[in-house]
Amino acid sequence: MRPTTLTGRVWVLTDGEGTLIDDIDTDNIFHNRHLHITEVKEMGQYALGNLEGWEDFPQQAQKGDILVAGKNFGAGSSRQQAVDCFIALGVQAIIAKSFGAIYKRNAINSGLPVLEGLVDVDSGQTITVDLKFGEVTGNGKTLGKVQPMSGVQMDIYQAGDLFSYGRQVEQQSG
Repeated sequence: MRPTTLTGRVWVLTDGEGTLIDDIDTDNIFHNRHLHITEVKEMGQYALGNLEGWEDFPQQAQKGDILVAGKNFGAGSSRQQAVDCFIALGVQAIIAKSFGAIYKRNAINSGLPVLEGLVDVDSGQTITVDLKFGEVTGNGKTLGKVQPMSGVQMDIYQAGDLFSYGRQVEQQSG
């Protein structure tokens, strides 16, 4: 069973002046010049490579990190690589004010927790996110609230991804 509380180091995606970046599209996350890469484990090195000021993110990211972004994160195309690059790096969750609809669905289907809401955190800070209740804490304080994962979203996450979840449902019914 996968954990329902995640603890990790935060990366707050801000511009050069400390403002959360809104409308980060899938081309900013994983540029189309890398679409020839088919191995998920190789995609991480290109994460955020087309987002000004964040080109070196893959070299600094560590397994277990958590991203925080503004509204409409993952806008644009249905580019699955924009989810897979974070999975390859070991990013364990993304918190944003909102997500592009297709990006959100791709992330859920891939078992990557994507949580909508506002949190008061700083890059480098260690936080704990409760996926069931939507509470975000750090240093013993509540730092914000996010929309908890739905029952189906949690089931897919616990199974690992949508395909694994489908196999579980099939085994249970047949």
